[in-house]
Amino acid sequence: MNIENAIQICGGLSALAKSLHVEPQHVVNWRSRGVPAERCPAIERATGGKVRCEDLRPDIDWAVLRAPCDCKDAA
Repeated sequence: MNIENAIQICGGLSALAKSLHVEPQHVVNWRSRGVPAERCPAIERATGGKVRCEDLRPDIDWAVLRAPCDCKDAA
């Protein structure tokens, strides 16, 4: 899965852009330049998990996003 799959799942380029609150041109740019890491979680949510962060940016270790939080240590 990649950005093209996300576009298709969301019903088109404009629909994906709207769900991410960005201009469609941003999504067009991501096709050639790659998706910025900070946008990956939102794309994953927009596709209902069908396109995962790991699919969009395999160069990043997304384990920190997936790891359960031990909130007792956070205080």
